[in-house]
Amino acid sequence: MVKPKQVGHLVINVSDVAASTKFYTEVLGFQIAVSRPTATFLTCGEIHHDLALFQASDDSPTTRKGNIGLNHFAVQVEDFDSLRDLYHSLIENDIKVDRTTDHGMTGSVYFEDPDGNGIEFYYDKFETPEEGLAEMRREGRENTVLVLD
Repeated sequence: MVKPKQVGHLVINVSDVAASTKFYTEVLGFQIAVSRPTATFLTCGEIHHDLALFQASDDSPTTRKGNIGLNHFAVQVEDFDSLRDLYHSLIENDIKVDRTTDHGMTGSVYFEDPDGNGIEFYYDKFETPEEGLAEMRREGRENTVLVLD
């Protein structure tokens, strides 16, 4: 049986490539790797692309929370301070924050892009993946609100 190494890049269809590109670069800090009329390939700065935005067809249904399909995707930041900076940037740009959560092994901020795609930005609270996995599996672990103000 195959053993996946990691999840690679994500490609999402959007209603307006230009508007989504602006959101992902100016608000969330992604960098443009390649821009085309119907697609933008974005990078966090280390590999060819981490996220691609493709123009959806005009008759595509809109994204609705709770439907079958993608619930959200997650983007890791370096530390708590970086997550707090993102949180304040979202507020300053009038982007609704759905929730902030302390999962025990991560601290997270959840929100949506202009098309309603769910996004989580998070930081790892442990030094090693093994410590994070142990916390994830810890009996009685419960999520709490992450305070970023």
